[in-house]
Amino acid sequence: MDVTTQRPAAGDRFIDFELPDHNGNRRKLSELVGGDPGILQFYRGFWCPKDQAFFRGLVRLQDQVEVAYTRMISVSVDPPEVEAAFRAGIGARWTFLSDEPRELQSQLGLLETTDTVHRPYIPTVFTLYPDLRIHCAYNGYWFWGRPTNDELGADLRAISRAIRADWEAPTLPRRRGEGTA
Repeated sequence: MDVTTQRPAAGDRFIDFELPDHNGNRRKLSELVGGDPGILQFYRGFWCPKDQAFFRGLVRLQDQVEVAYTRMISVSVDPPEVEAAFRAGIGARWTFLSDEPRELQSQLGLLETTDTVHRPYIPTVFTLYPDLRIHCAYNGYWFWGRPTNDELGADLRAISRAIRADWEAPTLPRRRGEGTA
């Protein structure tokens, strides 16, 4: 995939980028995904009412994500201190990354061209395999293009089923004489 000319799509492997998190610490995507399925979200910014509505849904999903060995990462062009305040204000516990210089945004071709004031990301969500391969990509430029929690859950179930060798619960061997009348 040539990320300078084509947006990432299902089946592509996402680049293993590194950006500062909401605390200013540099973090790599592969480190954050950490061998688990992931939700990678690019959003306009704290000021966008559509993003605020979408985040309320993600905050409701985070308890399930945490116990299901899944990771969530959100990326915007906001500086780390703004992301930290937004994250705390909505009650999010996952990692927020800052692409304030917009280098990754340019590389991925995710600049929203209709907002020339903020120059934000096109709201985009990817569900990822642990190796950063993209399972599904959602274009949220129009709000209804963003995934529902049910769609994210279905994606994460499919990824988990594919990567977890122990997806099926173990069964006890039948004892002699069991199951006969």
